[in-house]
Amino acid sequence: MTRSFLFAGSLLALSLLAGCGESPATKEAAEPKAAAAADDYERGPHRGRMLRDGDFAVEITIFEDGVDPEFHVYAYRKDKPIPPGEVQLAIELSRLGGKVDRFAFTPQEDYLRGGGVVIEPHSFDVKVRAVEGGRTHNWTYASYEGRTTISAEAARAGGVKTERAGSATVAELIDMGGRIEITPEGKADVRARLPGQIVWMTGKLGDRVSRGQTLLRVESSHSLQTYAVPAPISGTIIEKNANVGDTTGDRALFVVADPTKLHAEFFVYPRDAERVRVGQRVSVRSLSGEAKLDAPVEAVLPTADVASQTMMAHVHLPPEASRTFRPGMGVEGSFAVAEAQVPLAVRTKAIQRFRDFEVVYARVGNTYEVRMLEIGRRTPEWTEVLGGLEPGTEYVTDGAFLIRADIDKSGASHDH
Repeated sequence: MTRSFLFAGSLLALSLLAGCGESPATKEAAEPKAAAAADDYERGPHRGRMLRDGDFAVEITIFEDGVDPEFHVYAYRKDKPIPPGEVQLAIELSRLGGKVDRFAFTPQEDYLRGGGVVIEPHSFDVKVRAVEGGRTHNWTYASYEGRTTISAEAARAGGVKTERAGSATVAELIDMGGRIEITPEGKADVRARLPGQIVWMTGKLGDRVSRGQTLLRVESSHSLQTYAVPAPISGTIIEKNANVGDTTGDRALFVVADPTKLHAEFFVYPRDAERVRVGQRVSVRSLSGEAKLDAPVEAVLPTADVASQTMMAHVHLPPEASRTFRPGMGVEGSFAVAEAQVPLAVRTKAIQRFRDFEVVYARVGNTYEVRMLEIGRRTPEWTEVLGGLEPGTEYVTDGAFLIRADIDKSGASHDH
């Protein structure tokens, strides 16, 4: 069934905060006729907006059934269809921000077809000019969608922040799972230099010790003299494998670890091994997503499993990471295996859903309106924009939910 989109002010009758509803008719030289109110207009046989002037009328629709949106306009005299070739028609769309789209029309079967695509969003002030039978007819009306106006004070109170869209460095990411471990340099075994019997010992699991601090005394089996065994590094006792009276042997009597010397270990599978390199940036985050930081790859090493051909990537973590990351904790990592400078990108966090589109909210003064995006590469921080947004556009980065909620509350629909 042929589907036409009603080109009407009822797409968005925003009167809540900004007076963004149907605009009154303007007085022009040719005395244009104002369209009916946004929620009280006349629909034509094709479910479009009827614009009347005396016994002449046009029905405005936007047709998008299997094609890019385009104007289809039907002409009537005394409510009877007339051949489209008897009418000369032009439509002008004034968009938020000052851009103007102009459409000329050609006869096509029983309607006039607009030359060009009616670009989303379908939100604009409309001027229609028709000439037939030696008479000229003019109409104006507003047709808004995805638009609202919020005062600067309300926007600040709602946490709304904006920035200008422009170029950015967008990375190609590979996601992997891993875990936090103490680095080899951050762990040390406490061993006796000479065999003997432990005659004195201090320290228990979890105790903090300092480098050089005496942890036990051993009576040498050869000289029967007692000597001290110090802690080789500062850290926490994580293993205790002996007690007073035991003989030392070759085993580690204590294991001391420095919890500030951490790295994340990630298994790199063969399909990704050639793309992971030392120095690449990695976004490391806890499984809950609450803890996150960026850190470099410090080493890529083969694993003990030769058959699987996996590699182990070590990602260095700064000392302050120990505040939120603990040894043994599972983590996720996004490896930036390639980077490219793109001419236009927006913050990923700014992107919202509107109808079937991914959008950002452009700001002009105190007015906000959706911009439907054609999207390229995406990272947690940046998303490449291939179309739908002009460079330099001011758009909402924080508090977009407030704009979306206000538009939804005001009845932002796309009437087909």
